[in-house]
Amino acid sequence: MANEPKKTATPGLRFPEFRRAKPWETKKLSDLLVEQKKRNKSLKFGPQDVLSVSGEHGCVNQIELLGRSYAGVSVENYRVVDTGDIVYTKSPLKKNPFGIIKENKGRPGIVSTLYAVYRATASGHPAFLDHYFSRDYNLNSYLQPIVRKGAKNDMKVNNVVVLSGDVLAPQVDEQKRIADCLTSLDNVIAIQGRKVKVLKAHKRGLIQQLFPREGETQPRLRFPEFSDAPEWAPQSLEQLVEFRSGGTPSKENPDFWNGTIPWVSAKDMKTFLLNDTQDHISTSAVEAGAKLAPARAILILTRGMTLLKDVPICVLLREMSFNQDLKALRVKPTSDGRFIAFMLIASKARLLRLVDIAGHGTGKLDTDKLKAMEFFLPGRNEQERIADCLLSVDAQIAAESDQLAALKVHKQALIQQLFPSLESR
Repeated sequence: MANEPKKTATPGLRFPEFRRAKPWETKKLSDLLVEQKKRNKSLKFGPQDVLSVSGEHGCVNQIELLGRSYAGVSVENYRVVDTGDIVYTKSPLKKNPFGIIKENKGRPGIVSTLYAVYRATASGHPAFLDHYFSRDYNLNSYLQPIVRKGAKNDMKVNNVVVLSGDVLAPQVDEQKRIADCLTSLDNVIAIQGRKVKVLKAHKRGLIQQLFPREGETQPRLRFPEFSDAPEWAPQSLEQLVEFRSGGTPSKENPDFWNGTIPWVSAKDMKTFLLNDTQDHISTSAVEAGAKLAPARAILILTRGMTLLKDVPICVLLREMSFNQDLKALRVKPTSDGRFIAFMLIASKARLLRLVDIAGHGTGKLDTDKLKAMEFFLPGRNEQERIADCLLSVDAQIAAESDQLAALKVHKQALIQQLFPSLESR
C-alpha cells in the first residue's frame, strides 16, 4: 500500500556522531542508483580494457585477472564503466546464485552487454553499496525475489528492474563513514595478502636456489658453512627411501572407523607438515591389515584427478594410516625426511611428466619410474640445514596467513555489526 510505513532497523554498532541519528530505513535501490547506458561507440576503450567481475576481486581488468581478454569481435556496444560505478553481473556463483554486485574501484573500462552498470545518486554512496552487497545474505535476499532463472540457469531480469528492490540504508553521510571504515580495513587486508604472496614467492625462489635445477648437478646457493663441503652426489629415490602401499578398511565394518588413528586420503594433503586428518580408523582396522606409516614418513599421491595438475606431497608428524591412492616413503637413516620431501617438491615438473592418464580420466604416477628417478644430494648435515631454513619460512607464511584469516573474520564480524538486517528484527 502507498501509505504503508517504511521498515526501519538500527545497527548493533554505530559511529559516535550518528548514535542519535534516525534508524535506518528501507529505500528502493533506485533511490540510490541509476542505470548508466553509455556504450563504447567511440571505441575509446579496446579489448585490453575489458573488466571482469568476481566475488573475491570485484571489478578488475580481465587481462590482469585471467591472463587474457575474452572480448568479442567488436567492443563497440560494450558498456562503459567509470571509476565508482556499480556493476551487476548476471552470472551465478556457488554462494551467490543470482549474481553479484560490485563497485569498480579501479580505472575505467568496459563490460559486455551481459552486465548492468549503475551510478550512485546524491542519496547513495558506491563504496557503501559495495560493502552492503558483500554480505551474502544481503545480496542473495535482495536479488532472489527479483531475478528469474532461465532453463540454462541464466538470469532473466531487466536492468531497471534490478533497482526495484528494498535495501536498508542510512543517510549518505553515514553511508560514507561506514564505507571509509571498511575500505581502510580492506586496505590492511590487501597489504597482509601481499605479504603472504611475497613470502610464498620467496620460498619458491629459495627452493630454486637451494636445489639443483633440472639438468644441473649442483645448487646455485649453498650456506657459507658448506662452501668447502663435497659436491652433491647422485642417488636414485629407491636408494633413499622404502616404498609402502596403503589401503582402505572396509566401510561396512563401523568398528574400523571409530578410532583415533589418522587415515590420510588426497583431501588431507593440503599442508606440508600433516598432523591430523578428517577420517580416523581404529586399532582393529590395523589388526585387520590397514597399513601404517611412521612419523616423518613422506606421503605422495600416486593416483587421482589431482595428479593432472599437481603432485601433493606431505610429511607426517605422527604415525598414520593411508589409502591406496598414496605411497608412503620411509626415509633411510642416511637422509633427512624433510629435505627429501622438499627435494621432491623442487622436482614437481619432473614428477608430473611421470603421470599417465588412467581409467576414468584420472592420473596415475608411474611408481617404477619414480623409484628410478635420480637426484643430487649433499651430506646429512647440509640436508638438515636446508630443511630448517625452508621450514622457518613455512612458519612465517603460516603466521602471516593466520593473521590474514583473522583480519577477514574481523571484517565479517564488523559488517554484521555495522549493517542491520530486517530478518533480525
